Amino acid sequence: MTPSCARRRLFKPKGFGIISRIDIQQTFKSKIEVDFRPYVILGACNPRLAREALQLEDKVGLMLPCNVSVQQIRAGEVEVAAIDPVASMQAIDNPDLKEAAMVVRDKLSRAIESLAQTAPTQMR
Repeated sequence: MTPSCARRRLFKPKGFGIISRIDIQQTFKSKIEVDFRPYVILGACNPRLAREALQLEDKVGLMLPCNVSVQQIRAGEVEVAAIDPVASMQAIDNPDLKEAAMVVRDKLSRAIESLAQTAPTQMR
Protein backbone atom coordinates (compact mmCIF):
# COMPACT_ATOMS: atom_id res chain seq x y z
CA MET A 1 0.00 0.00 0.00
CA THR A 2 1.37 3.44 -0.88
CA PRO A 3 1.79 6.09 1.86
CA SER A 4 -0.90 8.19 0.18
CA CYS A 5 -3.39 5.29 0.24
CA ALA A 6 -2.53 4.57 3.86
CA ARG A 7 -3.27 8.17 4.87
CA ARG A 8 -6.61 8.09 3.06
CA ARG A 9 -7.45 4.78 4.73
CA LEU A 10 -6.79 6.24 8.19
CA PHE A 11 -8.91 9.35 7.64
CA LYS A 12 -11.84 7.70 5.84
CA PRO A 13 -13.42 5.97 8.89
CA LYS A 14 -13.68 9.39 10.54
CA GLY A 15 -15.48 10.80 7.49
CA PHE A 16 -12.51 12.72 6.10
CA GLY A 17 -10.96 12.56 2.70
CA ILE A 18 -7.57 13.94 1.74
CA ILE A 19 -8.31 16.46 -1.00
CA SER A 20 -4.86 17.97 -1.26
CA ARG A 21 -1.28 16.98 -0.49
CA ILE A 22 1.64 19.40 -0.50
CA ASP A 23 5.11 17.87 -0.27
CA ILE A 24 7.17 20.73 1.17
CA GLN A 25 10.45 18.83 0.84
CA GLN A 26 9.88 18.23 -2.88
CA THR A 27 8.55 21.75 -3.50
CA PHE A 28 11.54 23.44 -1.87
CA LYS A 29 13.94 21.21 -3.81
CA SER A 30 12.30 21.81 -7.19
CA LYS A 31 11.41 25.50 -6.78
CA ILE A 32 14.29 26.99 -4.79
CA GLU A 33 16.89 24.18 -4.84
CA VAL A 34 16.95 23.89 -1.05
CA ASP A 35 17.02 20.64 0.93
CA PHE A 36 14.44 20.33 3.68
CA ARG A 37 13.33 17.57 6.02
CA PRO A 38 10.32 15.43 5.06
CA TYR A 39 7.27 17.65 5.59
CA VAL A 40 3.83 17.10 4.10
CA ILE A 41 0.67 19.19 4.45
CA LEU A 42 -2.56 17.24 3.98
CA GLY A 43 -5.85 18.99 3.24
CA ALA A 44 -8.41 16.93 5.14
CA CYS A 45 -12.10 17.49 4.43
CA ASN A 46 -15.24 15.95 5.85
CA PRO A 47 -17.76 16.91 3.15
CA ARG A 48 -20.83 16.52 5.37
CA LEU A 49 -19.38 18.67 8.12
CA ALA A 50 -17.99 21.21 5.64
CA ARG A 51 -21.44 21.58 4.06
CA GLU A 52 -23.03 22.04 7.48
CA ALA A 53 -20.46 24.69 8.43
CA LEU A 54 -20.91 26.55 5.13
CA GLN A 55 -24.65 26.60 5.65
CA LEU A 56 -24.14 28.11 9.09
CA GLU A 57 -21.55 30.66 7.95
CA ASP A 58 -20.61 31.30 4.32
CA LYS A 59 -17.18 32.80 5.12
CA VAL A 60 -16.03 29.63 6.91
CA GLY A 61 -14.77 28.40 3.54
CA LEU A 62 -11.66 30.50 4.20
CA MET A 63 -10.79 28.02 6.95
CA LEU A 64 -11.36 24.86 4.89
CA PRO A 65 -10.01 22.24 4.45
CA CYS A 66 -8.49 21.26 7.78
CA ASN A 67 -4.75 21.24 7.22
CA VAL A 68 -2.74 18.49 8.87
CA SER A 69 1.05 18.61 8.91
CA VAL A 70 3.20 15.48 9.00
CA GLN A 71 6.86 16.26 9.50
CA GLN A 72 10.03 14.50 10.45
CA ILE A 73 11.42 16.06 13.61
CA ARG A 74 14.49 13.85 14.01
CA ALA A 75 15.56 10.58 12.44
CA GLY A 76 12.79 8.12 13.22
CA GLU A 77 10.60 10.74 14.93
CA VAL A 78 7.55 12.19 13.19
CA GLU A 79 5.09 14.83 14.37
CA VAL A 80 1.48 14.99 13.20
CA ALA A 81 -0.39 18.22 13.99
CA ALA A 82 -3.46 20.22 13.02
CA ILE A 83 -4.98 23.49 14.12
CA ASP A 84 -7.85 23.19 16.57
CA PRO A 85 -11.03 23.91 14.55
CA VAL A 86 -12.75 25.28 17.66
CA ALA A 87 -9.95 27.80 18.21
CA SER A 88 -9.97 28.87 14.57
CA MET A 89 -13.74 29.44 14.64
CA GLN A 90 -13.59 31.74 17.68
CA ALA A 91 -13.28 34.72 15.36
CA ILE A 92 -16.82 34.04 14.08
CA ASP A 93 -19.64 34.85 16.50
CA ASN A 94 -21.94 31.93 15.74
CA PRO A 95 -22.72 29.46 18.56
CA ASP A 96 -23.98 26.82 16.10
CA LEU A 97 -20.72 27.00 14.17
CA LYS A 98 -18.75 26.52 17.40
CA GLU A 99 -20.76 23.37 18.14
CA ALA A 100 -20.07 22.08 14.64
CA ALA A 101 -16.36 22.84 15.13
CA MET A 102 -16.34 20.67 18.27
CA VAL A 103 -17.58 17.72 16.21
CA VAL A 104 -14.87 18.37 13.62
CA ARG A 105 -12.22 18.62 16.35
CA ASP A 106 -13.26 15.28 17.82
CA LYS A 107 -13.26 13.45 14.48
CA LEU A 108 -10.04 15.12 13.30
CA SER A 109 -8.29 14.33 16.58
CA ARG A 110 -9.15 10.66 16.22
CA ALA A 111 -7.93 10.62 12.62
CA ILE A 112 -4.66 12.30 13.63
CA GLU A 113 -4.13 9.82 16.43
CA SER A 114 -4.48 7.01 13.88
CA LEU A 115 -2.07 8.73 11.51
CA ALA A 116 0.42 9.51 14.29
CA GLN A 117 0.59 5.82 15.20
CA THR A 118 1.66 4.94 11.64
CA ALA A 119 3.43 8.16 10.61
CA PRO A 120 7.03 6.85 10.74
CA THR A 121 6.26 4.49 7.88
CA GLN A 122 4.29 7.18 6.02
CA MET A 123 7.22 9.59 5.60
CA ARG A 124 9.34 7.20 3.57
